[in-house]
Amino acid sequence: MGCDGGTIPKRHELVKGPRKVEKVDKVAELVARWFYCALSQEKLRRPIVACELGRLYNKDAIIEFLLDKSPDKTPMESASHIKSIKNVTELNLVDNPAWSGDKESIKGDKYDDLQCAHFICPVVGLEMNGRHRFCFLRSCGCVFSERALKEIKSEVCHK
Repeated sequence: MGCDGGTIPKRHELVKGPRKVEKVDKVAELVARWFYCALSQEKLRRPIVACELGRLYNKDAIIEFLLDKSPDKTPMESASHIKSIKNVTELNLVDNPAWSGDKESIKGDKYDDLQCAHFICPVVGLEMNGRHRFCFLRSCGCVFSERALKEIKSEVCHK
């Protein structure tokens, strides 16, 4: 039973040490970055825009953010560098044929595979799920994987 007078507690039993810092789950962070809007935290849906920092936004969320001029508006760190619609580029994304997504039941009785991405690279076919780096051209908005840009070796859009 213990602590009945015959036991002497040790220091480590009485003094609790410093709490361990909780680590952020890398997979959850990547899912949040590639599947949700950085401003409104809603699921990404077309039209999708990106800033020069590479963050993805829903275009309507950016427009609402820019139009809201009220003084009591809380500053959003994720979009504080965006001053006009010219600071973002609309992305031309290629749909992934393997992604079932919203085509099936919307009742919530299905498994959402967050490793299967909604979009892919049109050149190499890599999924845009956060495991591989992606780039976009500011002139046209086409999105490619970094591996495809190394193979093409040009800054001109292949389309």
